[in-house]
Amino acid sequence: MSERESLEVDVLVVGGGPAGLAAAYQLRQLNKDLSIAVLEKGKEIGAHIISGAVMDPRGIDELMPDWKQRGAPIESPVEEDHVLFLTKNHKFGLPIIPPPLQNHGNYVISLNKFTRWFGEQVEKSGVDIFAGFAGAELLIDGNTVTGVRTGDKGIDQSGNPRGNFEPGIDIRAKITILAEGSRGSLTKQLIQRFNLNKESNPQVFAAGVKEIWDVPKEKNRRGRVIHTMGWPLRNEEFGGGFIYNMADGRVSIGFVIGLDYLDPRLDPHERFQQFKTHPYIRSILEGGALYSY
Repeated sequence: MSERESLEVDVLVVGGGPAGLAAAYQLRQLNKDLSIAVLEKGKEIGAHIISGAVMDPRGIDELMPDWKQRGAPIESPVEEDHVLFLTKNHKFGLPIIPPPLQNHGNYVISLNKFTRWFGEQVEKSGVDIFAGFAGAELLIDGNTVTGVRTGDKGIDQSGNPRGNFEPGIDIRAKITILAEGSRGSLTKQLIQRFNLNKESNPQVFAAGVKEIWDVPKEKNRRGRVIHTMGWPLRNEEFGGGFIYNMADGRVSIGFVIGLDYLDPRLDPHERFQQFKTHPYIRSILEGGALYSY
C-alpha cells in the first residue's frame, strides 16, 4: 500500500469559492512570504459554482480595486429593479423596494465565470490551488486544528482499495480556514468536535432550483432584476423567485423555498415548474429555449 504523503504550508484554505479565494488573495497581499494553499474538491475552480448572481461590488472593490481593468466577466450593470407579489394569474409591483433587494450599482454576473476568473487572479498572486482534492477529515492535535487529510482515491463501492489506490495527503498548516459553503463536511466535524453551536440558534436552510434560458426577444432587456414573492407558495411557506437578465438574451431564472415547510408532499422542483406557468413569467420565457439547469 502506498505511503501517505505530507505537505506543510503556513495557511490552508478549504474551499475554492468566492469566500475562500478572497481569503487567500487578501492574505497574499498582506504577506508575500506566506505559503498559502487552496483545497478545492471540484476538478477545477468554479466547477461547483452554478448560480447566476447579482453582485454587490463593494467587496471586490476593496479587495482588488482594478478588477474591471483585469477583465472580470460581467454580464451587465443592474438597470432595472423590480419586486413583485404574485397571485395565480396576476402580479403587483411593490411601490417601494425593500433595502435588502435594492440593486442599484450592482452587477448581474455568471458566478461560475466570475469564480473561474477570480481563481486565475489568485493563482497569479502566488497562491497554490489544488483542485480535485476533497478534504476528508480534519487533523487535530489536542484542541488545535493542524490541517486536513484529503480523501483516498482508488476505492471500490465497498470501501476496499483497488489496484490504483492512492492514500489521501496530509496537508498540515499553522492556520486552517474552512470556506466550504453551507453544510460543509469538515465544518460539521469541527462543530461537533468542539460543540461550536452550543449557544446558537438553529440554522435556517433553503433549497433553490435554477435554469438558464436563451430568449432572443430579451436581448434588449439586459440588466433587469426581478424578485417575486407569493404564488405558488402558500402563506405558511417562505421563499420566492428570481429572474436576472444577462447578456445576449440569456435569462437566469430560479425559485427558492425554505426547508422548514410542514407539507411532506411539497416538491421545490414542482413549485418551480408552477412558477414558470404564471402568465407574466411565461411571457418572459416565451420563444426561448432551455440552455442549462
